[in-house]
Amino acid sequence: MHFGEYSADFYNFLGLGGAFSLALTVIAELFCSILIVIGLGTRLATIPLIITMMVIVFDLNVGKPINEFETPLLFMMIFVVLMITGAGRYSLDYKLFSKAVPK
Repeated sequence: MHFGEYSADFYNFLGLGGAFSLALTVIAELFCSILIVIGLGTRLATIPLIITMMVIVFDLNVGKPINEFETPLLFMMIFVVLMITGAGRYSLDYKLFSKAVPK
């Protein structure tokens, strides 16, 4: 919603342009989050989310006290743990790609 309004003032990471950076962020936070919820490609889906949170934590909040960016830092750590551990037993990844014998 209101993409045109937000893209003009959105953070321009690496000189890609505000609109393109906002589009990448929306894609990461919407589609990758949906993939994580259903458990499909969880380890790959966490990578764009980790990158987004790293930009927020290490670039946008440089020099600020930690209480101003502790939520993105927490989300980044959760995504890192999900990338390491994977989706788990009740995910589509497990149902589709597991070679375990069903009980």
